[in-house]
Amino acid sequence: MRNMADDNFESGNRNASGAAPERGREWERDLLERLAFAALKEQRARRRWNIFFRCAMLVLVLAGLWLALGSGVAEDEAVGPHTALIDIDGTIESGTSGAADNVVPALNRAYADDTAVGIILRINSPGGSPVQAGIINDEIVRLRKQYPKKPLYVVVDEMCASGGYYIAAAADKIFVNKASIVGSIGVLMEGFGFTGLMDKVGVERRLMTAGENKGFMDPFSPQSAKQKNYAQEMLDEVHQQFIDVVRQGRGSRLKETPETFSGLFWSGSKAVEIGLADGFGTVDTVARDELKAEEIVDYTQREGLSERLLKRFGGAVGSAAAQAVWSQAGRASMR
Repeated sequence: MRNMADDNFESGNRNASGAAPERGREWERDLLERLAFAALKEQRARRRWNIFFRCAMLVLVLAGLWLALGSGVAEDEAVGPHTALIDIDGTIESGTSGAADNVVPALNRAYADDTAVGIILRINSPGGSPVQAGIINDEIVRLRKQYPKKPLYVVVDEMCASGGYYIAAAADKIFVNKASIVGSIGVLMEGFGFTGLMDKVGVERRLMTAGENKGFMDPFSPQSAKQKNYAQEMLDEVHQQFIDVVRQGRGSRLKETPETFSGLFWSGSKAVEIGLADGFGTVDTVARDELKAEEIVDYTQREGLSERLLKRFGGAVGSAAAQAVWSQAGRASMR
């Protein structure tokens, strides 16, 4: 017969052994809940930071767009007599700041503004496309006739050569620095020929064309005397157009010599001496001394961010295709 103490001891053992697993399960459940809540908090924090960074990026993009698209507002807000400034900087060709699509609208705005007493066209260019330079020259001639009381002066920075001078010749006066580079009144067409190298390494060019001269200027095909003469005649024709523009623009100021239209270029001081320029000056001195309007307002048409993006991405394929065609056919250039 067991006594009461034995019964109480066994009962206590059973209660202890039954409660231990239950307390273990509660601890595990509590740990899992804490881990779940911690993961949820981390996920929420990550989501909030993602939203913050996206909003910050959106603000930066909108600010950039506002600055880029609003870059030309200040010019239109100018009041009172002032000098209108237009910059041509770099190569003159389609798609650059010196393209006719950028320069011509700026010229029209400057001439149409009654508060602009005169225009300074600041040029720093080695030349470029005779087509783009010709369009700008023609527009200056037209506007000078339409607004005879509003002078247009060219101020040469480092260089005003070839196509740059083609434009400058239309101005009322040309001002230079004594060390500027001026002139290079000529035209060139550049390319390469690899036929001799191909013969040495045993490479055969297989070019099929419909049209006797369709492969004209192909760098991997020999150039015939007929094609060479044709190219020279075309260059001479464009060169003569250049010469006529300079003679018409400079008139009796030009002291013409056999070297004037040979493609040579001169220092600014020599350019003044031979009549390619009228004197020495900067934008500030010409605005002050010639136009009597020291306040200068920039009318240069700048590309906005949206235009640059469209040109970079939307026009990439067309630009690459055009460059490929021109590289095969050759191109006349005022450089």
